[in-house]
Amino acid sequence: MNASLKKFYIIAWVFGLIFYFLDYVIRSAPAVMIPELVNNFNTTELKLISMVGTYYYTYSTCSLIAGIALDKFGGKKSLFVGTLILGIGCLLFLISSQVAGVSGRLLQGAGCAFAFPGCVYLASKGFSSKSLATAIGFTQCIGMLGGTAGQFVVGPWVEEGVNIDTFWLWSGIATIITAFGLFFVIPKEKKAEESTETGVKPMGYLEPYKIVFKNPQSWLCGIISGLLFAPTTIFAMTWAVAFFEKDKQFVFHDAAITSAMVAFGWVFGCPLLGFITDKMGRRKPVLIAGAVVMILSLLQLIYLPELYPAKISMFILGLGSGAAMIPYSVIKEANPDFVKGSATGAINFITFGVTTLLSPVFSRWFGKSLGDSAGDLHFQHSILFWISGIVVAIIVSLMLRETGIKAKVQPLQA
Repeated sequence: MNASLKKFYIIAWVFGLIFYFLDYVIRSAPAVMIPELVNNFNTTELKLISMVGTYYYTYSTCSLIAGIALDKFGGKKSLFVGTLILGIGCLLFLISSQVAGVSGRLLQGAGCAFAFPGCVYLASKGFSSKSLATAIGFTQCIGMLGGTAGQFVVGPWVEEGVNIDTFWLWSGIATIITAFGLFFVIPKEKKAEESTETGVKPMGYLEPYKIVFKNPQSWLCGIISGLLFAPTTIFAMTWAVAFFEKDKQFVFHDAAITSAMVAFGWVFGCPLLGFITDKMGRRKPVLIAGAVVMILSLLQLIYLPELYPAKISMFILGLGSGAAMIPYSVIKEANPDFVKGSATGAINFITFGVTTLLSPVFSRWFGKSLGDSAGDLHFQHSILFWISGIVVAIIVSLMLRETGIKAKVQPLQA
């Protein structure tokens, strides 16, 4: 690929970063406008949070579709359609109907499923192998900044009386503009020629996934990542504001800022842990260490809350949960080169499949009783639920094969 074409892909990647930023803003914003959304959709708080959680149903399943689409149709068509779907999903939130709310959230999840795989796809076209990991780490940082903005910025707006319809209208407009931007800047691709050039025989739509899913290491990566993601995606980005308000008696502003600190911690945790694992040449020690940091931060939050503010606890939780991205590197290293794109779709599917399964369980066990039982005890039990999941992730990590550079140099050491 010539240098000028690579520059076009880098420009397209920048537009992809805007898509990924909007993805996380839209994913996390409902947590800071629950009372307003309850009124808008004329429903109960529990039903509203269940509605918000439907995002992960389509996000997990459409991650597989995104991987196939990128491999078969390229970035131009795939990212245009994904971004457009997200924009339509935002605009549906302007309609005061539960059907529109559920439909909108399902479309938001479906559209967002294209964001991260799409950014990785564009980065792989625009950057050399030496700088690709840095580009992917920066991509994740931008996403987490979006998650932070979805609570840090949107929360105060809502508190000051900004109509939520204004937020969803402009989110939809900005996303649709980004869709057309991506369509016009992504270079036209000739998929058949690329297959010939690389010497890889073109495969059917499902062949790459058969290879990835037949590898037990792929499943281990997805389960670990899912269990480490869940405390941030389900708790921090969906339930935390309500839990801090009702169980810990925080005012709305403090609850919103405290929950947003998890995404802010991610901004630093993802590149930091990625850098450490690259320097060490090993994946598993950093992965397990990040999980341990998550457990310690949650234990401090419930048993030693006076040690330092909850904002710091949540920031450290986010910092440690950056380890959830390490399995994304492992799954690519544990599978053949020619299915790396599908490997990203596969791990997204498994990761958020775990989230989809855990969300209704947490909702039934702890969300349903929110505000009805002793605050501190209820909060402790809910946090212990996430700690148990992280412990399982550590146990599963022990079964993961080491794929770092040092393991390749010394193949006998697992």
